[in-house]
Amino acid sequence: MSNHHQLKFISSHPNCEVKQHLSNEQNGLFATASFSKGDIIIDFGSSKIVDTPNYLTVQITENKHIHLSPEYLQYINHSCVPNVLFNTASMQLECLTDVAIGDELFFFYPATEWKMSQVFDCHCGKPACVGLIQGASELNVEVLRKYKLTDFIKSMAQKHKGL
Repeated sequence: MSNHHQLKFISSHPNCEVKQHLSNEQNGLFATASFSKGDIIIDFGSSKIVDTPNYLTVQITENKHIHLSPEYLQYINHSCVPNVLFNTASMQLECLTDVAIGDELFFFYPATEWKMSQVFDCHCGKPACVGLIQGASELNVEVLRKYKLTDFIKSMAQKHKGL
C-alpha cells in the first residue's frame, strides 16, 4: 500500500470526514457520499470576519476574509485540479466535478484568494500544476481562464487583468 492511501480517521461530519495523511501528517476532507458536478455539498458561513488573510481564511471582498463555519471545511486542501469551489456568492460548497465516496475534496486556492498570506509550492503532480501557489493577482489570464472563480475573484481579474 502506498503512502498516498495511508490515512488515519480524525472526525466525522455530514457527507464527509477529516482524515490525516500519515506520510506528511496533513489533514484532508474526504467525501462519505457521492456527488455529481453542480451538486451542493453544504452551505457555509463565517465564524469570524477579518480584514487580513491568513492560511485559514477565504476571501469574500477586497478587505473581508472569513473563517469558515462549519470549521471542518478548513481541511479542504489545494489542488490545481479542484473538485469543489467555495462559492462565496451563494455561500455554498459546490462540486466542480463528480465526487466519489472516499475522494479527497480539493479547491484551487487562487479561485477564492486575490493575494495570499502564505505562498507555497504545489506538489499535486498534475500536468496542469501551476507550481508556486499565490493569489489570483499573481497568475496570468490564460491560467485563470481554466478555472471556475468566485464572483469576487472574477471581478478583480476583469478590473486588473482584463479577464
